[in-house]
Amino acid sequence: MDLTALGFDEWFEQRAATLLQPGHRMARVTAVDRGAFLVRHQDGETTAEITGKLRFAAQTAVDLPCVGDWVCVTGQASGGPAVIHRVVPRRTFLRRKSPGETSDVQMIAANIDVAFIVQACGYDFNLARLDRYLVMASEGAIEPCIILTKTDLISPEQLEQAMGQVRHGRASARVLALSNTTGAGLDEFRKLLAPGKTYCLLGSSGVGKTTLINRLIGHDAFDTQPVSETGEGVHTTSRRHLLVLDSGAMFIDTPGMREVGVRGASDGLDDAFAEIREHAAQCRFGNCTHTGEPGCAVLRAVESGGLSEDRYQSYLKLKKEAAFHELSYAEKRKKDRSFGRFIKSAKKNMRA
Repeated sequence: MDLTALGFDEWFEQRAATLLQPGHRMARVTAVDRGAFLVRHQDGETTAEITGKLRFAAQTAVDLPCVGDWVCVTGQASGGPAVIHRVVPRRTFLRRKSPGETSDVQMIAANIDVAFIVQACGYDFNLARLDRYLVMASEGAIEPCIILTKTDLISPEQLEQAMGQVRHGRASARVLALSNTTGAGLDEFRKLLAPGKTYCLLGSSGVGKTTLINRLIGHDAFDTQPVSETGEGVHTTSRRHLLVLDSGAMFIDTPGMREVGVRGASDGLDDAFAEIREHAAQCRFGNCTHTGEPGCAVLRAVESGGLSEDRYQSYLKLKKEAAFHELSYAEKRKKDRSFGRFIKSAKKNMRA
């Protein structure tokens, strides 16, 4: 397959030029599963492993290859796995705070053109969670598109109300409704897909992401389990992988995420909450926190009804969470550096 069909354009070519060494070739990471890699280049798809040098040079897991990355590889003379030597800079990315109490960051995928944020009508409809996904996409410079699935489970009036709720304060994101069961909206969805572009599906378990990909492929390439009486399905995707459709469009399917933590996403917050940013420009103080300062245009907009109370509260919660995790991460890095200096000093004293 030609590399351009996999999304390799002039932007990546310019950045890869200084990284490629004699004997190297370009490949795209199509799957990652517990440290094992699958890459695709002009001659096909093969397993791959990273060099010890690359692993040692990585300051965090973020620096290691993830699905969607472009990498410089060589083939093994023995016919074994290819070897990944370097990762080309990412144009866009999806990441989140790692689940649990840790302050680390987890890479989800890279070099995505459009993120389809999927919510199912009914049990999964959650505007606060939707805002989290929008912040993730905005932080990584990815164009968002909101997809409401399982529209067959609600009435037309309920669907119209849900569409209105989603659009309120989120005018920058396109909104599309569809049903994998009846097929309504699928043709319109297909028209959004372009050859050589990379898309991803983001959403909780059971919202219909895998079923949607099966509909696009035309057969059940991936297993899904039956939905419950509440309409909730069981998502069976266990790893991130990139799929190339017959149309030439590419999809990165990801496991459902129970936790969507944000960290250090100030730019993403500002972009995802553009209406708050516009009001904030009129605040009396440049460092206004929008929580009680005199002359705060954001609070004034909330009081007058010009800004949704729900959106305002969602913004404050995500801003506080991002700042907390960023501080925790900075403290962790400081401790790691101190420990590293201690180890070096101990080794030096042992040699003396």
